[in-house]
Amino acid sequence: MRANEINQTNGKKLRKLRSQTSIDVIGFSFISPWLIGFLGFIVGPMLASLYFSFTDYDLLSTPTWIGLDNYINMFTNDGRFIQALKVTFIFVFGSVPLKLAFALFVAMLFNTKRKGVGLYRTMYYVPSILGGSVAIAVVWRQLFGRDGAMNDVFAFFGIEGTSWVTHPDFALSTLIILVVWQFGSPMLIFLAGLKAIPYELYEAAAVDGASPFLQFIKITLPMLSPVIFFNLVMQTIQGFMAFTQSFLITNGGPMDKTLFYAVYLYEKAFAHFDMGYASALAWILLIICAVFTALIFKTAKSWVYYESEGGN
Repeated sequence: MRANEINQTNGKKLRKLRSQTSIDVIGFSFISPWLIGFLGFIVGPMLASLYFSFTDYDLLSTPTWIGLDNYINMFTNDGRFIQALKVTFIFVFGSVPLKLAFALFVAMLFNTKRKGVGLYRTMYYVPSILGGSVAIAVVWRQLFGRDGAMNDVFAFFGIEGTSWVTHPDFALSTLIILVVWQFGSPMLIFLAGLKAIPYELYEAAAVDGASPFLQFIKITLPMLSPVIFFNLVMQTIQGFMAFTQSFLITNGGPMDKTLFYAVYLYEKAFAHFDMGYASALAWILLIICAVFTALIFKTAKSWVYYESEGGN
């Protein structure tokens, strides 16, 4: 009798296991297109790039293993690598805070129920859709060229113009202005965050005599801090990966003053066909993005407020 009970129990477990296995197989069959794409187009190329970063590879001949030579040469003998790092850091630390501040400012202006505000939101979002295109880059180059419209504006105020995109002292600034102009995406995210803040908090603060500035400091910023955190992470990563602005408008010039890291990586890979060195550059960029993302996450505990956690 006891043996029959054991057999029945084992049979139930076996049927349950087969049923669960069948469900798992069905589930994996549904996600298999994504899984194959992920392994074939993301994991595979990343592993190949990691291998190539330790080789001398020109796309035409067989890769030759050289160990850490690419990385050693990068930090000891490559002045353009250091210049690309310098330019990219200046670009990120200059554009990201300005872009987020401007996006928050515009989002607060649009956080109203005034007539036609939806149309204005759409209009202000358009630059973010078009800002990375070839056409906009060409227009931007013309605007800030010697005969561009910006010089006509400056001339009205008595300022003598120049070709801003080819001037060593101002070329990078024009690219930063372009990126700040593309504030639409973070603006919409800020706007969604502002609408999620209970209006009762502002009413209570107003009754207590808090000024609009104090309400912004004590209510808006703390309640909006998770959104600020998200935008900061995304915009920082995008800043380090910036490519289009430099490549199309200045091509890294003049005198490498706008040589973004991604542009230098592209040159090494597809202009010089030094794919091994370019792969090493790509992994250094990945490490830089990971380090800065980790730092932002580490510091988030001291300034990001989550209501569900009752504070920082």
